[in-house]
Parts: sequence; C-alpha cells; structure tokens
Amino acid sequence: MTFTDAERRAMARALELAATPGVPLGPNPRVGCVLLADDGSTVAEGHHRGAGTPHAEADALAEAGAAARGTTAVVTLEPCNHTGRTGPCAQALVAAGVRRVVFAQSDANPVAAGGRATLRSAGIDVEHGLLEDDARALNRSWTFAVEHGRPFVTWKLATTLDGRSAAADGTSRWISGRASRLDVHRLRAGADVVLVGTGTVLADDPALTVRDADDVPLARQPLRAVMGLRELDAGRRVLDGQAETLLLRTRDPHEALATLRAHDRQHVFLEGGPTLAASFLRAGLVDEVVAYVAPVLLGAGASAVGDLGITTIASAFRPTVTDVTVLEPVAAGDQPDVRLTMAPHHASEER
Repeated sequence: MTFTDAERRAMARALELAATPGVPLGPNPRVGCVLLADDGSTVAEGHHRGAGTPHAEADALAEAGAAARGTTAVVTLEPCNHTGRTGPCAQALVAAGVRRVVFAQSDANPVAAGGRATLRSAGIDVEHGLLEDDARALNRSWTFAVEHGRPFVTWKLATTLDGRSAAADGTSRWISGRASRLDVHRLRAGADVVLVGTGTVLADDPALTVRDADDVPLARQPLRAVMGLRELDAGRRVLDGQAETLLLRTRDPHEALATLRAHDRQHVFLEGGPTLAASFLRAGLVDEVVAYVAPVLLGAGASAVGDLGITTIASAFRPTVTDVTVLEPVAAGDQPDVRLTMAPHHASEER
C-alpha cells in the first residue's frame, strides 16, 4: 500500500471532520471525507451529520460539484454500497468521476459492504488501511457491534477501598465524590443505552438521565433499559418520560443485548447492581470496566459484584488496566477518587 504525504494529511483531517462535535449518536458510524486535487490541495470536505443526512462522501461531492472529477477521495470508512435513506456512496463517487479512493477502515456491515469492489470494477484506483487504527478507535462501539453482532458493554461501578457498593443498612449515596459523579454523566453521554436491573430501580429509584453540572438533563438522552422480571410501579423515575425507557423482560444477558442490538444500539453503559454485573461477567459480556474507587472503608455491606463462581485465586478475574486517573475534588469535603479503566482479556482476544 502506497500513500502520499497529502493523502496522510487528508486522512488526519477526515478523522477530525468525522469527530465534529454535535453529531448525534445513532446506528451510523462517524465518517469524514476530503477530496484532493492532483497537486495535493483540498478541493472539498464533508462529514456525516447523523442518520438520514448525506453521507460524508456525498457531502464532499456536493461541495465540489464538477471539480470532483479526477480527484482522490480520502475517506475514513469504506464507501457504502447500498441504498438506505441515502444512495450508495460508491456509485456516487463513480458518477462524479473520482480517480482514486483511499479509505481507512473496511466496512464489516454486510448490508453496506462491497464499495471497494464496485469502485474497482469502475476502473477507480482503491487503497485502504491508512490510519485504520485511528478510524476504528473513533467508531469503537459501532465497529464492535458490527463485527460481533451485539453492543459493546462498559460496566461502571463505584466502590470503597474494601470493595463495597453499599453500607450494611443498604445506603449507597454517596460512596464516590461529586467529581466522579460528573465523570459518570460524561461517560453516559457517550453511550446509547444505560442499563440496570429491576432491583436497582426498586432499591434506588435512579433517573438514569445524563445531566449537566447544574443537574439539568441534557437535550439528547441515551435509552434507559431496565432488565428483569419484577414489575415496576408507574411512579418510578425511570418511567418519568424524560428519556425513552425499554423494559427487558429477561434475566439473560445474551437475550438483553440481542434485543438492544435489534433496536440499533451500539454501546451499553451497565450500571446495575452486583447481581446484574456478575451475570454479565459470568457470560463474558463485559468489554470494558470503569471503576471509581473512593478512599472509604465500610467493613460490611453489599459487595461491588456478586458471585462469579470463582473459588481460587488462580481463577480470579484479572482485567488489564488501561488507564488510571485521579479525579480531583470539585465539592467541599470530598477527597480525590481514583478512576480505573480496564479491559477484560476476552475483549482484546476477540479481535
């Protein structure tokens, strides 16, 4: 594979365009496109702005007009080859007279794949793999969901130094400090599902919305999903209409994720209690762990995770730590919490 310096710069710019703030989460990946002239100068740029809007290639072609003929299209994802709410990008590039296409990441979605073959059959020079790791990282959850047929699962927990998620009397507010809670809202905003069990709803009555520093719900909210067989009364906050709520009448993590995937969800933020967390861990369905550890000792109370069936230290669950961050206090009286981000070994081995 041979790429010019101009193409490398253009791909870096296309990735910036794809990551443009304000693009809503949804079933579509984030994609950017840059059209280059023969001398390496930029003819046009484009990016996808969410489901139902023009794809990045179409956006760039519309800006370029007739000047698109003879250009090189540098795209973060293989141009699609299907007709959905918009037409196939591969055909649009052919019709525009593009000479060469360079893309970063192949499209594993069987519905949209095949753009490379369509372009080559039309006589267009095609290369791929430029900054592929960066493109995959940008669309981590979408890529995982397409390749594995289920949403990516991030398990969030808040725990004391001795691994407790609640005191002996059941109280759990607040183990972590305000800085940790604000950080949780940031991570919630990056997912498209917040999932808990009926036990958490009955015990804590959480709202499960994404809120700002003033505790005001944001305009865009992830789906709230509640998993379990117990009935919930209509007065629970998770049913208050501030965000869409889906009741998953199952205790099977595989079934729950299949239902969420059928609803075009890519990233589950698992915030349930120890029983629900243990069920996902036992099923091998946790792909990332985010733990907020507070400088607190309780000595008794609920554990942060339920029984995993582990009877010996040799069988312990040992995720790989990928980040350690000290969250400095933002409220009077708080002490720093530590956020640990970890990857279970199975998640990296599935690639």
